[in-house]
Amino acid sequence: MHTEPAPTTPPDGAETLGASLLRLARASISTALDHRVDATEAAVSLHEPGACFVTLTQHGQLRGCIGSLQPYRSLLADVQANAVAAALRDTRFAPLSLAELAHTDIEVSVLSPMQPMQFTDEADALAQLRPGVDGVVFEFGPHRSTFLPQVWEQLPQARDFMAQLKRKAGLPADFWDAGVRLQRYTVQPWHETSRHGRS
Repeated sequence: MHTEPAPTTPPDGAETLGASLLRLARASISTALDHRVDATEAAVSLHEPGACFVTLTQHGQLRGCIGSLQPYRSLLADVQANAVAAALRDTRFAPLSLAELAHTDIEVSVLSPMQPMQFTDEADALAQLRPGVDGVVFEFGPHRSTFLPQVWEQLPQARDFMAQLKRKAGLPADFWDAGVRLQRYTVQPWHETSRHGRS
């Protein structure tokens, strides 16, 4: 019998937490671009260990995404660091400019604890995945990759999702080995309302 993590549901005060995280992310990026913005947040939950991903988009297109898979610092510190890294240190993109920030949307996704998956082969693993719900970490030797649950919007079929996850890890899409390890997680995402020219 396979146990599954429950989908993340917004707890009481979740919207307040989300608004705080989004303010912190935007203020951290702005400050890193030499336009200081203060965003002091007192929520107790922000000072507890937490892991998050910060995703930047412009007109619906990815502009940067950096995150943590395991909580090793406070959620407040994690969102601040990952926001700046997504803006300035995602090697797929040039560093974000202050002018761009005005029309960049920010999403913060807080991760649930990781759950190792147990499976007999790739078909078994694919059958266990929940499209639209599960984020997945793929590992084989030094190869590692992850997709947030939001990626299911572009890759709704489990086989395609897994194939691209393997490609992201630097392996062929049809690769499989008994040494493959998979973990899954859910996220609670918060996204800024469309006020930066997104179409």
